[in-house]
Amino acid sequence: MSPKQHRGEVTVDQLLDAALRVYGESGEQGLTVSAVTGASGVSPGSLYHHFGSMDGLLTALLTRWLERLLGEMVTALERSDSARTGVEALVRAYLTFIRDHRDAGLLLHSSRADEIGMRQARQLRDAQEARLTPLSAWVSRHVASGEVAPLPVPLLESLVLGPVIGVSRRWLTLGDVDLDEAAEVLPDRIWRSIGADAG
Repeated sequence: MSPKQHRGEVTVDQLLDAALRVYGESGEQGLTVSAVTGASGVSPGSLYHHFGSMDGLLTALLTRWLERLLGEMVTALERSDSARTGVEALVRAYLTFIRDHRDAGLLLHSSRADEIGMRQARQLRDAQEARLTPLSAWVSRHVASGEVAPLPVPLLESLVLGPVIGVSRRWLTLGDVDLDEAAEVLPDRIWRSIGADAG
């Protein structure tokens, strides 16, 4: 990597790190060019050079943290020896990630993230293909083994992640749910909805 490329990567990291700090402190309304460049020490011209716009910066920030979350989930699944323990590991990994990275969790579960996700669903999914393929393969493998009910993969993903996302949103916005309790309760409840012999 050339020195220029390295400087570019450092600048991108500075901008993304600053954008998350600003988002965590001020919310989306505080996420402005001047706030991000002020917090990062990077010029507005560099922000536009690397991201094109604030929308481009926000999309890159979402992509960065989505990739990290998916990486944690894949790692958790790969360490599991059965479908049921995989569900438990995935739930714990997701909730731990949200607790450890609250600002990123707020961003990932924001209405803006939903809006970008709806508008750019295909592009985001394609960008995360390397992370999503192991998840889909894991689900397909356990369907083939007879452990998981033979349902379409998108439906299985929704049955597994829907409750976890709902609890995460509630913890992030209202704070009236205990993530440790959720990590104990949700795996069994989710398993009942996807296990081939559950019910």
